Amino acid sequence: MNKNKQVLEMCPNFYRIINFEYFEEDMVTEKLIKIYEDFIFKADIKKEEDAKMVKKIDYVLGKYIDDNLFRRKMQKEIFNVKVTRAYKNKLRTIVESIIAIFNHYEEDTTRSIYISRWI
Repeated sequence: MNKNKQVLEMCPNFYRIINFEYFEEDMVTEKLIKIYEDFIFKADIKKEEDAKMVKKIDYVLGKYIDDNLFRRKMQKEIFNVKVTRAYKNKLRTIVESIIAIFNHYEEDTTRSIYISRWI
């Protein structure tokens, strides 16, 4: 089977992400979509770790499209990502940072759930 077809089977949000209509001035969203495309098609999906990262980045950018709070947080936090020349695979480092921002966002939003107790 063609590698691109295998990648697309692993990414159920691919067409939603690629066809997402964003404001013309929104350079962050444009770059995130470009990074997403580059990463999923350059990843070696035969390696289990890369396959997991492809699925995770697909899920994260699907959430980015659906969740306005996450989109705002990502647009603020992405500027804090530091990638130096020492890293061999800069694209992978950026994707790992995007996933880390999402994981941090998920922790913050699930912690704020408060269960009240009726007396």
